[in-house]
Amino acid sequence: MVACSSDSDDNPLGIGTFDPEAMASAKASESAAAAAASASAAASAEAAGVVTAESLSTERHVITSIPEDLDEPQTEVLRAFVHYDQVTWNIWFTRTGIEDAQPLMTAEEYQAFTDYFEENAAGRTDGTVRVAVTSVYLTAPDAVPPRAMVEVCDDQTDLVDYDADGNDISDPETLQVRRNIRVTMVYEDGTWKEAAEERLSINECTV
Repeated sequence: MVACSSDSDDNPLGIGTFDPEAMASAKASESAAAAAASASAAASAEAAGVVTAESLSTERHVITSIPEDLDEPQTEVLRAFVHYDQVTWNIWFTRTGIEDAQPLMTAEEYQAFTDYFEENAAGRTDGTVRVAVTSVYLTAPDAVPPRAMVEVCDDQTDLVDYDADGNDISDPETLQVRRNIRVTMVYEDGTWKEAAEERLSINECTV
């Protein structure tokens, strides 16, 4: 992109001159416009009831992909799982707000989560977790309560753990890994809740 001078004495032929600052400003404006358009598209999709990986993502919890052609019940399960996963990861990022997880988990799971959290409450976790949702399916829709499964690849390779003194205590063999996980969801009190989690493999899945 070029900027043209309007000063006929300095540029009698009206030849376009190169302005680096104008080009940088234009590129910045284009980048901002593209980001705004992307965010607007995600918001519009969400408002229309269309779920996309982008519309489900946050800055520190990025959904990289979701299955195609999910029906309405599967989409409801997906939304509930992502919300649960975002909230629980945010608890580890900040080491606060554990009570926010209570309505998203069964009583047994919340108690187990609380016990583990209390043992590891000091410090914080930094970074971004990336999640590829590979499947969502209702395993027992007519059961009481109804049950569903969500399988994901959890990429934690960007995460760093710090203790209360700010020392890096990350374990590359347990934290900075890719986990293939199967999560059981049950429908209780009018919503889907996390009921169990099973690790299927380590460092074998991709996001």
